[in-house]
Amino acid sequence: MNFEESLEFLSSHINRSLTKEKIDDTALDNMRLLAQAIGSPQMDFPCIHITGTNGKGSTSALLSKLLSSMGLNVGTYCSPHVSSITERIQLNSEPISEDEFAEVVDHLKLATSMLDVTPSWFELMTAAALSCFANNAVDVAVIEVGMLGRYDATNIADAEVAIITNVGFDHTDGAEGWRKKLAWEKAGIIKGGSVVCLGDTDDEVEHLVLQENSAKILRRDIDFACIDNDLAIGGRHLSLRINDVLYENIFLSQHGVHQGQNAAIALAGASAFLGIEIPASIVESSFQDISLPGRFEVISKEPLIILDGAHNPPGALAAAQTLKSSFTLDGSKILIVGMTEEKDADWMLSNLDAGEFDYIFTTEASSPRSMPSEDLANVASKYCSKTVVCPDPEEAFKEAIQVSSSDGIIFGTGSMYVVGALRGANQKFLSEQK
Repeated sequence: MNFEESLEFLSSHINRSLTKEKIDDTALDNMRLLAQAIGSPQMDFPCIHITGTNGKGSTSALLSKLLSSMGLNVGTYCSPHVSSITERIQLNSEPISEDEFAEVVDHLKLATSMLDVTPSWFELMTAAALSCFANNAVDVAVIEVGMLGRYDATNIADAEVAIITNVGFDHTDGAEGWRKKLAWEKAGIIKGGSVVCLGDTDDEVEHLVLQENSAKILRRDIDFACIDNDLAIGGRHLSLRINDVLYENIFLSQHGVHQGQNAAIALAGASAFLGIEIPASIVESSFQDISLPGRFEVISKEPLIILDGAHNPPGALAAAQTLKSSFTLDGSKILIVGMTEEKDADWMLSNLDAGEFDYIFTTEASSPRSMPSEDLANVASKYCSKTVVCPDPEEAFKEAIQVSSSDGIIFGTGSMYVVGALRGANQKFLSEQK
């Protein structure tokens, strides 16, 4: 099986994130059967499990870098990918090769042929990651939840450290009690004996966490904290605290106040897993050159082009705040935005400060869940009179470049799939300029 054939095999399986299928307490049955068929690889290494409405990807990347810098062989499973599916499975912060990906999927194809059930796309991806980590004898796997937690396919792994970054509005209909239900779902990754790093200290959330029989709970602003979080050229200057240990004057090469909070909980998780104080030199080297594609990623300076995968209202608000606080916006301001159909477009655009942009280009990622760009434009037009419908992200990118001033900014956001498409459009644009 080559790489293209592995993608075809995966795409022949249902992707439940693209359906409205109800998830219940039987949702892990198929995943357990699949894992058993390939030798239960999740039993071969310890796991740090990460959930939360926002910050999972950044936290998992920061945490993985810290652990690999400490000399551990680290596997990382994250989603979604930005440019290549291989980004979802990483060894020491590097995506696995296409050949290794194809080899693992080929093994899964053989295993599934002997099952009486048909796994989903995400279940197969999760099994591929777990199998890859076992094959490479990782010392620890940093595993990011796909959705929520309790019934997510990743939850067949038992976390030694469970991290809950926050609980905000996403994957919910907003009915009464939505926050409590989401917190209960996310708390499901906590297993007996887990150390919990809790980034959301709301009383309701903490009460649900306490019911999960964890070994220990580390709370933001009590057991760990980001004390100083100041703007710096190219990122943030941080002072972090883990219990009584201070890490001062740490440069983080990421934009946004929220990244300081992600850094704090990542450091808390790494320290809890290792059970030792991590040297300041390791923290400094790990955070100063961290690369997070699609997380407030600057891909051009003139014009300034920034891509961020904010995909829910809290993420959109953080993105708008980061844009205002971290960058000088003197020239034209252009927004390229696309999102999935279940999102509240008005709420998202309001949080993005859409009325501050000179142009808005509405677009669509290549996903059946994408909100039609015309529907999105109908909402966007109340914020900006110069709203343009561009279903093709590449065309939206080209048109944005044409109307932008050299000192202007183009901001692409709404989903990681849109960000990935715009990243590809930029690479094509640059190659055509040569």
